[in-house]
Amino acid sequence: MRIAVVVLAAGSGSRFGNATNKVWLPLSGRRIISRSLSNAVKSFPGCRSVLVINSADTALANQVLRREAPHIDVELVNGGDSRHESEYNALMHLAPAIEDGSINLVLIHDGARPLATSMLFHDIATTAHHHGGALPAIVVDPREMDTITDNQIVRVQTPQAFRAEELLSAYQQAHTDNFIGTDTAACMERYFPNVCSIAVAGEVQNVKITYPQDLVIAEHVLEMRGYKE
Repeated sequence: MRIAVVVLAAGSGSRFGNATNKVWLPLSGRRIISRSLSNAVKSFPGCRSVLVINSADTALANQVLRREAPHIDVELVNGGDSRHESEYNALMHLAPAIEDGSINLVLIHDGARPLATSMLFHDIATTAHHHGGALPAIVVDPREMDTITDNQIVRVQTPQAFRAEELLSAYQQAHTDNFIGTDTAACMERYFPNVCSIAVAGEVQNVKITYPQDLVIAEHVLEMRGYKE
């Protein structure tokens, strides 16, 4: 596997109620984003590491990376107005390496999920390498649903991984069509429905930091882990 890891951190802090993007907030002694990055690349020595940020956060990003992730060679890319556009910008940045075969697998992860373990990244990458695509999913308890259904409902997480050539092509076609997907898998499903996307068992503790109470949960999880991963 010749891997590129893309971590998305170009959002705003609107839902969190903060003036800045929540990924720059501290979490048990480190910024949320540095924990997300460290876990993302731990299983892939020598991988390409891309952090997609808001251009207004460039100085802060460089400062945090120098202090908290000096061992990671991070390439900064400016994000767009949507998650999909940020993914597109990252893939355009990686396009030359994808086209010449230097990268054959891309993982895309939400920077606001700092608790995804390195093992989950490894499992997602391995599965995607063999089958074309992979994503982590958690089965939703029917008691959480507002309506009754006989279908099994899952909650999808990140990281999501796909073979690089198809992923790049999908986003290029989406750009031409002005299609905006809700996540990476949605874009792949539209343009490459025959690519097999395998659902890997997600992690209950892989919470997304969206609201202030999520920070409390994350701090508790890290304490249980001894502040590792």
